[in-house]
Amino acid sequence: MKTLRLILGDQLNSKHSWFETVSETTVYCLFEMRQETDYVKHHIQKVVGFFAAMRDFSKQLKLNGHQVIYLTLDDPSNSQNLEDNLKNIISSQGFKNFQYQAPDEYRLDTQLKSICNRLSIETLEVETEHFYTSRDELSVFFEGKKQFLMERFYRYMRKKHHILMEGDQPEGGEWNYDKSNRNKWKGSPEIPKFIEFKNDVKGILAAIDTTTVKTIGRFEGTTFAYPINRAQSLQQLDYFNNYLLVHFGDYQDALHNDEVYLFHSRLSFAMNIKLISPKEIVDAVLAHYRAHQEDISISQVEGFIRQVIGWREYMRGMYWAQMPEYKTLNTLDNHHSIPDFFWTGDTKMNCLSKTINNSLDNAYAHHIQRLMITGNYLLLTQTHPDEVDDWYLGIYIDALEWVQLPNTRGMSQFADGGLIATKPYVSSGSYINKMSNYCGECKYNVKERLGENACPFNSLYWNFLDDKRPQLANNFRMKMMYSVLNKFSTDELIAMKLRASALIENPEKF
Repeated sequence: MKTLRLILGDQLNSKHSWFETVSETTVYCLFEMRQETDYVKHHIQKVVGFFAAMRDFSKQLKLNGHQVIYLTLDDPSNSQNLEDNLKNIISSQGFKNFQYQAPDEYRLDTQLKSICNRLSIETLEVETEHFYTSRDELSVFFEGKKQFLMERFYRYMRKKHHILMEGDQPEGGEWNYDKSNRNKWKGSPEIPKFIEFKNDVKGILAAIDTTTVKTIGRFEGTTFAYPINRAQSLQQLDYFNNYLLVHFGDYQDALHNDEVYLFHSRLSFAMNIKLISPKEIVDAVLAHYRAHQEDISISQVEGFIRQVIGWREYMRGMYWAQMPEYKTLNTLDNHHSIPDFFWTGDTKMNCLSKTINNSLDNAYAHHIQRLMITGNYLLLTQTHPDEVDDWYLGIYIDALEWVQLPNTRGMSQFADGGLIATKPYVSSGSYINKMSNYCGECKYNVKERLGENACPFNSLYWNFLDDKRPQLANNFRMKMMYSVLNKFSTDELIAMKLRASALIENPEKF
């Protein structure tokens, strides 16, 4: 029976069981489509990266003897729509069976189920064979519970997969070394220069230009720096283990004017498109740690592994447990528009300028920049979560909805009312000053609440707490801050609210 198998752009897993045998009656198809470039405006590097990785994957499949149908963005036979491309190929080449790997995004999952219902041939969905967990594993774990605490799920994952465990107890005596992961980087230890791959993408850039795909962000030159295949991904992993892991945990939350990546791995794009699996990464990190325990502390390793088997798997589980309603949640009733400077980086606030420009230049920012700089500002200015979602989903190269949405709408914007985070991740300028050197080069004074030179985050923070009293005042983790707020004089509170209002209404002036 002649079989057509679909591979989506984030399913480039060469270790999938599909590829163990070569069959003359099995054909794989990959499509570069306007359907995927246009549902949200993406960073130019994100579009380039996906297509470069897809093209390389297709090339490797052919070299391994597999039959492949690949439609480039500018192919005249490309309908730019998944259903039409599939139907055209199935009807013209006489396929009797269609198979696909379960998508990780609800949008594509729904679309493919709908397409299959309209096809007149046999269809089959298989697993992607990538994650530690199944789609519904988190739902089963939290069944009957009112809170979905990531720490509980993380400990379950450690035990189940026997990672950093001594019997039934955590290795080193602690489950979580987060308190050791909050150091401010002050120029030492030296940060090794990251690997910059030189992947030629001139053809892809030309196709994007020819088809007038609208993108955001910046891209200089004609080579792409992130890994686009398995060999490069493994090289990136080795580099992380050999040069960056030793200090990763200490500075994983740090922010700095002159550094984009610090000791972060730059593996998220490769992992999220499945060039390399989370288990491979964790196993390699653990093996390196075991071989170098005299040099690497457990806090470095635990801090990294927590991000992979805790945070990443937890976010995916929450996504599938809560969709599709989750995408509509706006518990804090925020409705303001995202400022124009989020598309340009043109603002006098140094922390935002640095983070946004880094994002525009590199399609990347690490988790604290996303959470406590841009996310913090957007929540304090009470921006509509739909606009926040679109910006985060579009601008970051590793952003796919299954991981972006629960992070943005849940952890960052608290739009889910606390399903993921037990309190809003908001702060005044003091946190930013504690974790970075941004404030020293800013025109605003982080220690002032009021006046033209006062850090905007300060008045925005207290205004937000005052505006959201009905939703947040009874939150047990917010009581201390509300007790501080309640001590402000009426005149001081009014003055801060007036300044916050000016910031929200005229963000381009600041």
